[in-house]
Amino acid sequence: MCTVCQKRFTRKDSLKTHSKRHTGDVFSCNECEKCFSSLNSLSQHMNIHISKYKCTECGRCFECSSHLAVHTRSHSGEKPFECTVCSKRFASSGYLVLHSRIHSGEKPYKCHICDKAFSLSGDLNVHVRVHTGDKPYKCSFCNKSFSQLGSLGVHSRIHSGEKPYKCHMCDKTFSQSGHLNDHMRVHTGDKPYKCSLCNTSFSRSRSLQQHKRHVHSDIRSYCCTYCGKLFTTNGNLKRHVRTHTGEATFAAVAQ
Repeated sequence: MCTVCQKRFTRKDSLKTHSKRHTGDVFSCNECEKCFSSLNSLSQHMNIHISKYKCTECGRCFECSSHLAVHTRSHSGEKPFECTVCSKRFASSGYLVLHSRIHSGEKPYKCHICDKAFSLSGDLNVHVRVHTGDKPYKCSFCNKSFSQLGSLGVHSRIHSGEKPYKCHMCDKTFSQSGHLNDHMRVHTGDKPYKCSLCNTSFSRSRSLQQHKRHVHSDIRSYCCTYCGKLFTTNGNLKRHVRTHTGEATFAAVAQ
């Protein structure tokens, strides 16, 4: 945690870079005003502006030759790094390291508030916003804020009317993939949501919830074997049975 502004970081070197903003000991880029903790980092960054390492396919510029080499594989399709467990291949060793955590279960990034661990630093950054309430992604139409960029993307379709998910059977379109998945059950007849009280099945969880409210909200499934009276909960049934058996309650015993 920064002792000046209390901002928190997942890595010590990130804190050191940030702290120099308060002391003024930073190196700023004249082109884009991005700040760096060392002159060497600034020099590497300037390679982007002078187009020293430029992709001949798409024109994108990079700060060093190694980053350009990794990028060019997105055009060539080359993936020289192979996972020894599942043989999946990757364009860079960094991507392979991240992937390997699926097999090893390694989660090196831990939340400093609740100790929950993550395999990716990006996942940790998103999680921390649960505690801080930070919502850095704001809708330009209605100013509603979101903690994740993906959530903002889904929300923005309310304003744009965009529906990128299309049913291949009837061409109906949807703004969210989940809505398309629900719709597909109309064609397949799949009903994975089953009522635990009557075994009726539904294609959507919302339909199951509505069913329970309308049909079973006052259901009395607990029957007294002495008189046949029905009750909504097992606890109510047990209390009633005592009127037949004469069993004393805890309250009566205490008195």
